[in-house]
Amino acid sequence: MGKTYVDTVKYLIKASFEIGGIVEKPDIVGAIFGQTEGLLGDELDLRELQKNGRIGRIEVDLQLRGGKAFGTIVVPSSLDMVETAILAGALEVVDRVGPCEAAIKVHRIEDSRNLKRKVVLDRAKDLLKSLIGTELPESKQLSEMVREEVKVSEVGTYGADKLPCGPDVESSEDIIVVEGRADVINLLKNNIKNAIAVGGAKVGVTIADICRRKEVTAFLDGDRGGDIILRELLAATDIDFVCRAPPGHEVEELSRKELIKQLRRKLPVEQVKGYASMMATRKESRENAENDVPRPSFGDEPTSMPAPRPSMGNPMMVQSVPSNMGGGNRAPMGSAMGTPSMGNAPVQHSRPVRNPSPLDLDQQYVPAPTAVAPLHPPKITPKANVAAEEAAPLKGILKELEGSLRARFLDESLKPVSEVPIRDIMKTLTDAHKVHAIVLDGIVTQRLLDLAEEKGAKYLVGIRAGNLTRPAVKIKLVLAE
Repeated sequence: MGKTYVDTVKYLIKASFEIGGIVEKPDIVGAIFGQTEGLLGDELDLRELQKNGRIGRIEVDLQLRGGKAFGTIVVPSSLDMVETAILAGALEVVDRVGPCEAAIKVHRIEDSRNLKRKVVLDRAKDLLKSLIGTELPESKQLSEMVREEVKVSEVGTYGADKLPCGPDVESSEDIIVVEGRADVINLLKNNIKNAIAVGGAKVGVTIADICRRKEVTAFLDGDRGGDIILRELLAATDIDFVCRAPPGHEVEELSRKELIKQLRRKLPVEQVKGYASMMATRKESRENAENDVPRPSFGDEPTSMPAPRPSMGNPMMVQSVPSNMGGGNRAPMGSAMGTPSMGNAPVQHSRPVRNPSPLDLDQQYVPAPTAVAPLHPPKITPKANVAAEEAAPLKGILKELEGSLRARFLDESLKPVSEVPIRDIMKTLTDAHKVHAIVLDGIVTQRLLDLAEEKGAKYLVGIRAGNLTRPAVKIKLVLAE
């Protein structure tokens, strides 16, 4: 019995047949072997070729319709191209299967290695893409990799706490305070070199000291940890601006575009929602502490003059200094020198001192202690010139803007003309022509007050007034507090 397989299939002979009767598959295979026997010589005899494994099992697909048989024949071959073509031509000489007429037609010879070639080519393409994309980066990618490594190597340490920082922290007038080393590295990769890390939730002496000397922007994560560090910074030192990563994101994962976008959106710490009252209380306590320190008066003449020390035995003219000069309250000198006190009236007199004793000199020329009244800044009451009925509609508009950190410009009928973020209020007001009232969800500063008066505004409405050095003259202030 011949072999039914071949070790290596090179070609497939595919043919179709039509037989004018009903036959079986073995009948067709027997007809092929019988009618091609001795036709091509011993070397190409089908039986010998199949016995030697040069051709494989002949596959027949048979269908019967209308008393006839139809189907296809597939002959696998490991012969070379020429011998396979000769063998395929020999199939068409079969004209009878049993008693029935038959016709076999060879349609094509397929090279089975083409399928293998296609698989090899597809796999080679995948391997090449992987090689180019991962193993062999482009020169631009190599440059970026080297550049990033250099920037990371620029991370230094600052102060006794050895806080991670960029190379320009000491030389720059303003700095960016972030949470950790990864944030500093991300800013360095995007060419921002003036960042310094807090290094934990607790603010140390190093960060507190540098924040008092420079303009500080706190750039924190958009999570609860950022809130905690912000409170610690506000409690320990002075910061000027605050910006946050988007909610749920961290500074270390932001792209360059997102970093610049968030830094441009920074807000003064007084306008950060939830911290305005805290900063106002802290500022007021500082002002009170400064006002409690005695300051020298700034009158036309000094409140006291050092008395010259007389020589023993020489006459000396003693002149008193008006007690009301400079607004200070002086202790009467009459008890020490035998001269009655004249209250606040200026007294000028002289008398000779002849041969005073040492005891008299000590008693006479010891300067009396001078009490200096503390100098308090003038108190400005911005609500005094606005009636409650007049301020009610403006306060209603302020209530609408609560928590929005925006400013609204109104016309004479209190209709909104435009609305802008608070950070753009100065620029918008500078370009404005006619403004009747300005309502802002923020703090009224002296600069804003002066510009609003210059633009002819009648009302300026805010949450509270900042450190105003000049009272409102041409404009009426309406405050929520």
